[in-house]
Parts: sequence; structure tokens; C-alpha cells
Amino acid sequence: MHFYDGYHFWGMHLWWWAFWIVLLIVIFATPWLASGRRRRETENPLEILKKRYASGDLSTEEYEERKAVLEKEEGLET
Repeated sequence: MHFYDGYHFWGMHLWWWAFWIVLLIVIFATPWLASGRRRRETENPLEILKKRYASGDLSTEEYEERKAVLEKEEGLET
């Protein structure tokens, strides 16, 4: 007679599988999440302004004023 009788998977064996699966998810998901964060950080102010205008956070007048200021600043930097 076997001690586990075919149900050994539901003991500690199951926890080891769960541990390795979670570890692999963390290892492979971390660089993917970090690249998304870096991508967002590289957006320039004009792109952010366009997104805010498109989402309705800014009126047309506010958008035009801020766009003119940003374009003027960009002209001074180059």
C-alpha cells in the first residue's frame, strides 16, 4: 500500500509548483512593466498637453496658450 495513494500532488508538491510559477511571472513581468514606465517618462510636454486636451481636461483657449508657450520654449532650446 502506498502512503500517498495518488494524491501527493495536493501536498507540498503543489506549493512548489505555485512558488516557481509566481517567481517566473515576477522575473518576466518586471522588465516589461519597467519598459512601459520608461516609455511614459520620455513623453515630451507637448505630447502630454495634446493628451490632456484630447481627454477634455483643457479648454481650447488653455490648450492654445500652453501650446504657444511650449513651442516658444522648444525654439529657445534648439
